Amino acid sequence: MEFHAETTKDKVLFLLKKESSMSVNDLKERLNISHMAVRKHLTGLENSGLIASIETKQALGRPTQFYYLTSKGEHYFPKNYEGLSLEFLNDIEELYGSEAIENLFMKREKRLVEEYENRLLEQAPDMKMQTLLNIQNEKGYMAYLSKTGTDEYELTEFNCPILSIAQSYKTACHCETQLFKQALNTNQVHRVRCKTEGHDHCQFKIKFN
Repeated sequence: MEFHAETTKDKVLFLLKKESSMSVNDLKERLNISHMAVRKHLTGLENSGLIASIETKQALGRPTQFYYLTSKGEHYFPKNYEGLSLEFLNDIEELYGSEAIENLFMKREKRLVEEYENRLLEQAPDMKMQTLLNIQNEKGYMAYLSKTGTDEYELTEFNCPILSIAQSYKTACHCETQLFKQALNTNQVHRVRCKTEGHDHCQFKIKFN
């Protein structure tokens, strides 16, 4: 994954972003630091308002405290709106109707297809997917790639730089799927998870013909 967590604080925030919520023991195992060190970082992050916790009952033993990102913590991650403004889009829709919004997203999709195709040109599937991973991370998607079979892949995006826009205009999600299909030159691109539908991340299953 192309995410450069330079400090332990960065690593804690990244893990909570990826996993949604984690206990002290979870973080201790993933970070390979002491229980006391984990609690010290969590206390600092809580005091900064970046994380909060909730107590969850367990089948056996005492309730466990789970930590998660607050809305302030979510803003710690990249938000690359690429010139799009939700308020601006709302104004355009009010003035010119929903068709104007569709045309804007189609124009944006066409521009991005050209950008992606220039970088993916004449590459084998593995190289195409690695290049796509690099592009998405450059744009702030916190993407992760795994190969699931012969010319089959899963692309997971833990951050959505245009989430507030996508929540209001679902066509943004459709355009991203179409973008991948055209840029990768395969119709077998399926979005199986989406943050706008309440999932913790967006995920695509991609197969080359």
